[in-house]
Amino acid sequence: MTLDDDVARLLSDAQHRERKSLKQVVNEALRRGLTESVPERPAYRVRPHHSAVRPGIDVTALNRLADELEDDGLIAGRS
Repeated sequence: MTLDDDVARLLSDAQHRERKSLKQVVNEALRRGLTESVPERPAYRVRPHHSAVRPGIDVTALNRLADELEDDGLIAGRS
């Protein structure tokens, strides 16, 4: 395993500060990091609202549809 320079420096600092072996410092740090519980967040909730657009309609595609209908009208007018 290869450690990044900053991590190696942190381990060395902890080793000197706590007067422990590198093995002890690494094992304790890994235990703390791997057993910490993730803070629980409230569940994400979608708040529905009334809309004139029906579900499944892509509002961003309405301009594209208008352009296509306009193009079809121009093509039909040329015939």
